[in-house]
Amino acid sequence: MAEKFKEQAVVIRQEEISYGIYSMWLKTEQIAGKAKPGQFISLYCHDGSRMLPRPISICEIDAKDNALRIVYRVAGKGTEEFSGLSTGDSIEIVGPLGNGFPLKEKKAFLIGGGIGIPPMVELAKQLNCEKQMVLGYRDTLFLQEEFKGLGSMYVATEDGSYGTEGNVLDAIKENGLDAEIIYACGPTPMLKAIKEYAIANGIECWLSLEEKMACGIGACLACVCKSKEKDSHSNVNNKRVCKEGPVFRAEEVEF
Repeated sequence: MAEKFKEQAVVIRQEEISYGIYSMWLKTEQIAGKAKPGQFISLYCHDGSRMLPRPISICEIDAKDNALRIVYRVAGKGTEEFSGLSTGDSIEIVGPLGNGFPLKEKKAFLIGGGIGIPPMVELAKQLNCEKQMVLGYRDTLFLQEEFKGLGSMYVATEDGSYGTEGNVLDAIKENGLDAEIIYACGPTPMLKAIKEYAIANGIECWLSLEEKMACGIGACLACVCKSKEKDSHSNVNNKRVCKEGPVFRAEEVEF
């Protein structure tokens, strides 16, 4: 895992890009220059009553200008506080955290579901291969423009308002798509189905797990997932999503 830093980041700009979903660009000192696709940062609230940081995946990286973008959904008091930040405000962050996606030159599916879509943006920018982005939404779309020009894009919506009606696997089947490797991030039921699909079709597969975290650095064991092998830290069949993950080879984890 890459070296991590704790620093005061400055908000470059922030906007609501869909209902309850915010995009924030942050100016960092060192974090953006070290970050990789699939990693995350932890953000600290100004309100002292909320001591634990909030982990949010990295959407885009501008290493040249030491800036990074996060896209997050307001889901509680912490993210609600973040949504009120404006240009010039500062916020304490730690990162880059976790292990990102391996960059391989194989025909790829980049599959994102809901708030698991943002980390696919930087991955799509950095992968040097044929890319097929398969994005699953409940209804309202976001981050469409960011994927244009990076590969072929396919969309599934639960209500059928755009693209394929159903889920990401429905979109793959409807469009007759195939790949040599899968990168995916999204809710657990989606990842479980993708793992089964990958194994059934003999496709290499990497999954970014969404788990609630506390410390974000692997000390508290609040974000463990079931694993095939025993963890050297706890000597039981689990992995710490914040430390060994959030990206795992599909065969490593159990759902």
